[in-house]
Amino acid sequence: MRILANDGISQTGITALEKGGFEVITVTVAQEQLVNYINENKIIALLVRSATKVRKDLIDACPSLKLIGRGGVGMDNIDVSYAREKGIHVINTPAASSESVAELVFAHLYGGVRFLYDANRAMPLEGDSKFKDLKKTYAQGSELRGKTLGIIGFGRIGQATARIALGVGMKVVYSDPFMEKATVEVAFFDGQSVTFDFEATTKETLLKSADYISIHVPAQKDYVIGKEEFTLMKDGVGIVNAARGGVLDEVALVQAFEAGKVAFAGLDVFESEPKPEIRILMHPQISLTPHIGAATMEAQDRIGAELASQIINLIK
Repeated sequence: MRILANDGISQTGITALEKGGFEVITVTVAQEQLVNYINENKIIALLVRSATKVRKDLIDACPSLKLIGRGGVGMDNIDVSYAREKGIHVINTPAASSESVAELVFAHLYGGVRFLYDANRAMPLEGDSKFKDLKKTYAQGSELRGKTLGIIGFGRIGQATARIALGVGMKVVYSDPFMEKATVEVAFFDGQSVTFDFEATTKETLLKSADYISIHVPAQKDYVIGKEEFTLMKDGVGIVNAARGGVLDEVALVQAFEAGKVAFAGLDVFESEPKPEIRILMHPQISLTPHIGAATMEAQDRIGAELASQIINLIK
């Protein structure tokens, strides 16, 4: 029984699947060649991340498929309902990458409040000749402690982000139309923990009160943050999107920079991914990463293990 992990899988996952009696293939097959490869090799399970698309045409053309697995949370690159209608199992790993994404959010936040997104560009070019000038330029940073973090979307990743914020000493507010109340436990290294109870606020209230905003929602038809939302925010706000490209209006973001509304942004995902707009890539106030929220060794090990466990239970 052959499994194609077209976007890769950790060795932990491979080992578990092989022990379960599966052959795991980790070559990366081009999208246009995928149907032929699956059929020629009688692939029963296709594992993907965000790169490979699994649409109706592929599902119809590959009768050997019994399972489609997404290593991560969002499944907008898979026609989930259609696959299930055809009797194909569709699985993902919603809990495995939460902590890694949350830590990346804070990498962007810490880099933002201390201007690292710009200093890391300027220092290699001018650090030897304009050291004192650069020191003066970047000497007006801020602390996150004591500030308010607004989290839009309070699922697993939103709550993981809240845990870090609470540990840092930030106030957390959230908006989520599907979660009126939530309890977040912050655990410490020595086994102690502190529990916080939250109630959702409106998105409008969040936008007006937050010093920094982090987006944690699935793909949407419309922008979650657009021109109107930017007008409600505090001047000098910082915003991070490590959720999905297209939930943040990038044109409106650039306009908000020009108006002095936004101080910095951290983007791990992009509207035109995998070819982000040059205006975004070159903007001096944006901290950039190439969709690596879940790309830590620890998260990939958890994702691989979780996929393997589900596959063995469903197919064996």
